[in-house]
Amino acid sequence: MEKCLVIVPTYNEIENIHDIVAAVLRQGAQFHVLIVDDKSPDGTGEVAEILSKKDDRVHVLHRSGKQGLGTAYIAGFRYGLEKDFDFIFEMDADFSHNPDDLPRLLDACLNTGADVAVGSRYVKGGNIKNWSKDRLILSYGASLYVRMITGLPVSDPTAGFICYTKRVLASLDLSKIQFVGYTFQIEMKYYSWLKGYTLQEIPITFVDREKGSSKMHANIVSEAIKGVINMRWKKLTGFYHK
Repeated sequence: MEKCLVIVPTYNEIENIHDIVAAVLRQGAQFHVLIVDDKSPDGTGEVAEILSKKDDRVHVLHRSGKQGLGTAYIAGFRYGLEKDFDFIFEMDADFSHNPDDLPRLLDACLNTGADVAVGSRYVKGGNIKNWSKDRLILSYGASLYVRMITGLPVSDPTAGFICYTKRVLASLDLSKIQFVGYTFQIEMKYYSWLKGYTLQEIPITFVDREKGSSKMHANIVSEAIKGVINMRWKKLTGFYHK
């Protein structure tokens, strides 16, 4: 049976942690969950530790404080590779990504030739719930901008619900990933694509969080605009292939 690790970064997710872990584990015996907690003041890390003692499919990495989404996932990638997981997933803790979609992402990598399966809001069958019109326009515009600048053939380049095969992550030099915010998601897809891997989008419905507070902040758009230009420049200079 394939071994699957679902990485769930957390910071103040006490309201969601029990339910999200249970929902991941319900997807099948092959699914494990890794909670990467950035010293949440609300006690999320302590609850995660309790859950890990109750079920050996729950793993926890405790970090010293908030260090950014990208570094949390990279720490999770390294853990998954060290423990020899076959498939490694990214997923939010707040149920904006439906855990019931995990098997669909896995199936794309197992049976349809995908090296990276992306849970996409912007392909046929994809959807977003509970977003304002302004936020929808901003997000879709950002996706168009990324594709125009980079040529990345992904309709939802900022998506954060992803399945990577082990061979992809093992072949990438993760030290080259320089962005720690949401631009990290773009850079990982871009790097994977430049390395020749097949990215396949799977339609999902993204639901804005109902519990806890959003981690979105104002400098995300600025980081993305500058970051995408930086990625394009690095491609031209051969940075990702050195």
